[in-house]
Amino acid sequence: MAAVKTVGIFAKPKAPAATRLVPELLAWLAERGITVRLDDVAASYAEAANGLPRPHVADGCELAIVLGGDGTLLSAARAVAGRAIPLLAVNLGGLGFLTAIPVGDFFPALERALTGVHRLTRRNLLHVAVRRGDRIVSEYEALNDVVIAKSSIARIVDLDVWAGDTFVCEYKADGLIVSTPTGSTAYSLAAGGPIVFPTVNAVCITPICPHTLTNRPLIIPSDLPVRVVGHMKDEDSFLTVDGQVGGLLEPGDAVECTASRSEVLLVQPPDKTFFDVLRQKLKWGER
Repeated sequence: MAAVKTVGIFAKPKAPAATRLVPELLAWLAERGITVRLDDVAASYAEAANGLPRPHVADGCELAIVLGGDGTLLSAARAVAGRAIPLLAVNLGGLGFLTAIPVGDFFPALERALTGVHRLTRRNLLHVAVRRGDRIVSEYEALNDVVIAKSSIARIVDLDVWAGDTFVCEYKADGLIVSTPTGSTAYSLAAGGPIVFPTVNAVCITPICPHTLTNRPLIIPSDLPVRVVGHMKDEDSFLTVDGQVGGLLEPGDAVECTASRSEVLLVQPPDKTFFDVLRQKLKWGER
């Protein structure tokens, strides 16, 4: 990585640890002559007036720091998507599969990142387009998952799913999750989906509480586009991307999920593997 001259900082709202950490971080970076670009939340912790909307924080940055949990990282990932800007994520939250660096290891990890002595992992994104008739009405980039779910109480959704040009099946369920390997440890896991190693080129289709109990999670190659069409006559469903953005779907809308041209670069702890994270976060037995 080129010499870091400008760093972007994304922070989680209402995180008590950030009240102390953000001012300390700004002083640490200032001593090294590094310019910072703060999102509005990070600026509030520093009592600064130069906060920026998240989509603009990464402009001109060579490194982005995320202070929070996986939700903050997902938001930051969308802000830097399409740019080769590594994300150094520090866990100020709870479970945190993606924010694997604890607060106590933050400054040594940051020192390594500034000098280029660090490990990076590349995470694939899904490009999501909502097609209504002949028009694309909305588009998103997903690091974790795409969820299509009911928008009414006590209703199920009827969804037809294709993988490439091949019909998969009709799902009658509370909803459907299309997840990346990164997102396999999120909502998909809670719905009974498998854990997929983060660098596997695959997509997981997981039904949520399916009416047909033999509908099981399905893993397909990531180069097969997934198309989901709801054919409820008078009921809307809801699209959620990474648990944060989305909107109502009308009957007949097609949700098209394809491998994105963008990827996200995550700075990894030097002595921790994906399996270490699983043992720690899921309380698996230690040797």
